Amino acid sequence: MRKLICTICVLIVITANAKVKLPAFFSDNMVLQQQTECNIWGWTEPGKKVIVHTPWDKKSHRATARKDGRFEVTIQTPNAGGPYDIWFQDGDFVKLSNVMIGEVWICSGQSNMEMLMKGYKAQPVEGATEELLSCKDDELRLFYGKRLASLEPQQDLKGSWQEANAASVREFSATAYFFGKALRKTLGVPVGLIVTAFGGSACEAWMKADWLKAFPKVQQTITEEDVKKLQQRCPTALYNGQLRPLIGYGIRGAIWYQGEDNIPRYDYYAELLKTMVQGWREEWKQGDFPFYYCQIAPYDYSLIGWGNSQYLREQQLKAESLIPNARMAVLMDAGLEYGIHPRKKRQAGERLALLALANTYEVKGLPDFAIYKEVEFKNDTAIIAFNRSKEWVYFEYGPTSKNFEVAGSDKVFHPATKVWVSRNRVYVVCDDVKQPVALRYAWHDWVEGDLMHDGLPVSSFRTDNWDSQSPAPSKEKGDYNEPK
Repeated sequence: MRKLICTICVLIVITANAKVKLPAFFSDNMVLQQQTECNIWGWTEPGKKVIVHTPWDKKSHRATARKDGRFEVTIQTPNAGGPYDIWFQDGDFVKLSNVMIGEVWICSGQSNMEMLMKGYKAQPVEGATEELLSCKDDELRLFYGKRLASLEPQQDLKGSWQEANAASVREFSATAYFFGKALRKTLGVPVGLIVTAFGGSACEAWMKADWLKAFPKVQQTITEEDVKKLQQRCPTALYNGQLRPLIGYGIRGAIWYQGEDNIPRYDYYAELLKTMVQGWREEWKQGDFPFYYCQIAPYDYSLIGWGNSQYLREQQLKAESLIPNARMAVLMDAGLEYGIHPRKKRQAGERLALLALANTYEVKGLPDFAIYKEVEFKNDTAIIAFNRSKEWVYFEYGPTSKNFEVAGSDKVFHPATKVWVSRNRVYVVCDDVKQPVALRYAWHDWVEGDLMHDGLPVSSFRTDNWDSQSPAPSKEKGDYNEPK
C-alpha cells in the first residue's frame, strides 16, 4: 500500500493538458458485472499512457490511447460487493466513486419498457404510489439512457447512474425497476439496470444495417432525411444512437419489451427478432447471453385503426423456439382494453425476473409458463395438451372459459359451448361444429386471458395455419399516442 501511495504522489506532480474522458455510463454509482472480464474504455490524447487502478485486487491496468484517442482496458471483477473507487490517470486523475460489483442487465424496447414509474399523462402505473414509499435501495442502481436516433454510430449514451430512491425510481422504467427489485430481493447482490428504450420504436431500428439485408421488405438505404422523418421507426437509427455506445459493457443479459410497432409487419417478426438477438450477441462477444422478453399485452387496436395483434403475439411465441437461451413472459391477463400502455408493469417486470431467476440463476421452486403443445380431435371434442404443465392448467375466473373458438372444414369459427379442464388437458366442444378440425384460444386483439398454469397465463394460440388475415395497414409516426 505504501508503494502505491508513493507512486500516486509522484504521478500527481506530472502535469498534462489532457484529462481522461469516459462515457456517461462509466461514472459514479455504476455497477460492473461480477466475476467476469469487464471492458472499460474512454478517451485522452492520442498516444498517451493511461493507468486504471482497481482496489479490489490492488492492480494497475495500463493502456495506450490510439490515434483517435480511445483507450481500453480489461479488468477481472470479483464476487459481488462494494462500494469501490476506481482511479484513472494519464497525468491528471479521474476518480469514479461508489462503484458496486453485481449483476448488470440491459433493458430495451419501446414505450412499455420506457414507461416511467410515474406513468404517462393520464396513464398511471398500477401501485406506483405505494412502491415509491418503499423503493429506497442503495444497492439497486439505475441508468436511464437518453433518446437518440442517429444515422452514424455514436460513442456515448447520455445519462447518469442513480441509487434507487423515490426521486430516481419515479423517473425510471417501471418494468425494469420491478425486474431489478425482484433480482435484488432474491439474489441479495447489487443490481445495475441500463435502460435504452424509445417509445414507438420498431424492432428494425435496433438492428445494424448488415443484419437487415435478409429482410427485403425493410428499407435498405438510409439517409439523414429518413432519420429525421422516421426517428425511432427508422431502420438502424436506434442501434446507432442508443445501443452501439453500450456494446462491450459487461452484462449478464438483456430484457426486451417491444412489438406493438411491428404489428403491421407481423409476418416476419420472429425471424427479425432472432436476427436482432443474434446480432447483439455477436457484437457483445459474450456468447449466447440470456435474452428475456415480454409478449405484447392485449389491447383493442381498432381504436388506432389497426388489428391482428394476435398474429404478432404468435410470432413472439414462435421466436422463443428460434432463439437459444431466450424465454417469453406472457401478459395475457395484464392488458388494458382502451390503452396501449397497460398499468400492470409489476407483472411485466416480475415475470421477466421469474425467467431470469429460474433459467439464468437456477433458483429452484419458481413457477413456469405452460405453452400449447398439440390438439387431438375425437368426434365433436377437441382435447388440448400443453408443455411445461406439471402443475395442471386451470381457468382464472371459474370452471369454464369463453375464450375458445372452433372451426370445421369450412374454416368458419364459432364460439365454444362447452369448455372444461381435467388435469393438464382442456376439452372443448362446440354445438355448431360436429366435426372440428381447428381451434383457437384468445385469438383477438383485446381479450382477458383466463387460461392459467401455476399462477401464470398461457399465451393465445391457434391450431390452424389459415393465414387469411393480412398485416394491418401501416400507420404514420405518432398515430397511436406514443409519448413524446
